[in-house]
Amino acid sequence: MHPLVCVDFIAFVVAESGGVRPFGVSLLLAGYDENGPQLYQIDPSGSYFAWKASAIGKNMTNAKTFLEKRYSDDMEIEDAVHTALLTLKEGFEGQISGENIEVAIVGPDQAFKVLTAAEVSDYLEEVE
Repeated sequence: MHPLVCVDFIAFVVAESGGVRPFGVSLLLAGYDENGPQLYQIDPSGSYFAWKASAIGKNMTNAKTFLEKRYSDDMEIEDAVHTALLTLKEGFEGQISGENIEVAIVGPDQAFKVLTAAEVSDYLEEVE
């Protein structure tokens, strides 16, 4: 199975000024179909890009570099979650906890599931 690593820092919101589009938001869309895992980044312009692992928002350059070094196609779900959490920790301001982030898993035998705060906290303990 090829897990998806989807790291979503804070999507940006742009105030209207000087011809800039108001309220531009980038989005990471993850899913699983007959072709395997799918991850797309959709930008305010309507452009979209396919990724195996990606990050958007503040510190996305550092996060993408981190993911390039850590991601592999043969990762298990547990490793993918740990990689996503480590990536978030790299750019997170303040204390990261199961109360202030959300993690979701999707796969061939797993419908889209948002982990509980307790489950996220357990994963965070494993990566510390």
